[in-house]
Amino acid sequence: MNPNGDTKRILLLGAGLVTRPLVNYLLDIPDFSLTIATRTASKAHALLGSHSRGLAEQFDIEKTPEALEMLVKEHDLVISLLPAQHHPAVAEAAIKHGRQMVTTSYVSPKMQELNGPAKDAGILVLNEIGLDPGIDHMSAMKVIHDVKNAGGKVVSFRSYCGGLPAPGANTNPWGYKFSWSPRGVILAARNAAKYIEDGKIVEIAGVDLFDHYHMVKLQELDDPFEAYANRDSVPYKEIYGLTDAQTMYRGTFRNVGHCVTWKKLADFGYFDLEVIEGLEGMTYRDFTAKLAGVPNDENLEQAVTDKMNLPDDPPVLEKWKWAGLFDETPLPASECSPVDVIVPAFLERMEYEPGERDMVALHHEFIAEYPDRKEKITSTLVDFGIPNGDSSMARTVGLPAAVAVRMVLHGEIDMTGVHIPVIPEIYEPVLAELENMNIKFTERTFPI
Repeated sequence: MNPNGDTKRILLLGAGLVTRPLVNYLLDIPDFSLTIATRTASKAHALLGSHSRGLAEQFDIEKTPEALEMLVKEHDLVISLLPAQHHPAVAEAAIKHGRQMVTTSYVSPKMQELNGPAKDAGILVLNEIGLDPGIDHMSAMKVIHDVKNAGGKVVSFRSYCGGLPAPGANTNPWGYKFSWSPRGVILAARNAAKYIEDGKIVEIAGVDLFDHYHMVKLQELDDPFEAYANRDSVPYKEIYGLTDAQTMYRGTFRNVGHCVTWKKLADFGYFDLEVIEGLEGMTYRDFTAKLAGVPNDENLEQAVTDKMNLPDDPPVLEKWKWAGLFDETPLPASECSPVDVIVPAFLERMEYEPGERDMVALHHEFIAEYPDRKEKITSTLVDFGIPNGDSSMARTVGLPAAVAVRMVLHGEIDMTGVHIPVIPEIYEPVLAELENMNIKFTERTFPI
């Protein structure tokens, strides 16, 4: 219970694929009320049901940004699960009205600039408290601090995370299904990457991201993963306090064949964001021909294969055909970007079927040096969704945020400014509660 005994009002912005476990957790706490404000109010109603402490509001931050301040002002804490570009505006409203804020997204430069104003306002803006980023930070810091407390130092750190179909649900040629925003997945595929390997900084341009991958095998699973770099790993050397680390790498897991297929999509232009006009009456097949700059005739498949040098191992052309990129299906709009074209095609074919499980695989590898020995330490989470229930992605993103919200509103986190969960006061209780919900890591140590 809230030690002050009064009801705490929570505002949740967004009602996407990862929100249900968070909503259920918060509504189970008697002194919390929850307002869900989202573009599609029916989604909020579906999440809340007839709960007496739940309220649904229709809200579109792009169409009615002026409504944001009133919503924030009327609540004690705001959770932003909006697209990441909107978080700074939410944070500014929270600062203006002295309201706490939690989000699962990365700290952007604009958000970091609000650290001083948040401290002046006496509020906490807690970011990166989902899965990746989130659980990855907290589980890594637990091991790092354990090593330091035992008199050692971490000289190499590698971390990987992926949300994928569970082996029994891996039923399509792409080896992938969407458990979070399809547009977000594609936009993440455009990111440049940067990491440290053996003391040297390695930079990868976004267009080359999928050319640089390696294989990783986990003890818990039969098949290996492809792993590629995730954004900029370099700042985490300082954030994690790894002053002695010669390797600092954060990566993404995908099933075998993913990188070649998505590299070809990127090269083809399907990840571009520039709006193309004059698409009236066009089909997906027409659009593919337009991007390729070749005639739309019976030889289109061969022309695309030749122009893009599509490999047969994996069979990239067959994957594209399966995804509908050569179908005579009308495009979703007469003016849209290639990303806007490909998202609905992917979502239609790569959704989870009823009863199917997704899987989250999160894996850390540390090399630790002590005065008398050297060790490799691994920390691994393999978590599966609940058949006909919450996905693993929803649980591992939503529940850490929900636990943090409870801790903030019950006075268990006493911090101000812009933060991420890398201190024991946050990660220890959050990880302990997640373990009680069967989201837990297996740690192993190997002598070197």
